[in-house]
Amino acid sequence: MPNVLSPLVGTVLPLSSVPDRLFAEGAMGPGVAIDPPADVVDAVAPIDGTLLQVFPHAFVVVADDGLAVLVHLGLDTVQLKGEGFTAFAAKGDRVVAGTPVIAYDVPSVRAAGLSTVVPVVVLERPADQVSSLAADGAAVLPGAPLLSV
Repeated sequence: MPNVLSPLVGTVLPLSSVPDRLFAEGAMGPGVAIDPPADVVDAVAPIDGTLLQVFPHAFVVVADDGLAVLVHLGLDTVQLKGEGFTAFAAKGDRVVAGTPVIAYDVPSVRAAGLSTVVPVVVLERPADQVSSLAADGAAVLPGAPLLSV
């Protein structure tokens, strides 16, 4: 079973605690959330694969076996139109787990009054196929085992 690695430094939270109904109810897929520190942090690829999408505020990596992981940097951050985010990679790029994809300016997103929590979601997999490898409240670093699929 492949592991999904943490895409950034922070504290693990249950997805149900995310202040966005679609994420909290698992409508986007199963996973966890990470509360990042008030710093500029790099969001890295959580698995080896190809970047299916890269937005300023989110990205999706798809592994060769079809496993797809969404990393969403903050909530409602699309309205920032890219401010607070610097992309290092582009749609279609091949990445290995740990490759920096986007720099995330957490303080600037907080200053805009938005939640900085980062949902990490496995797409198109039932919840019973995904389990957390990190306890709620645990501190994680980029590359630490986060989810088992």
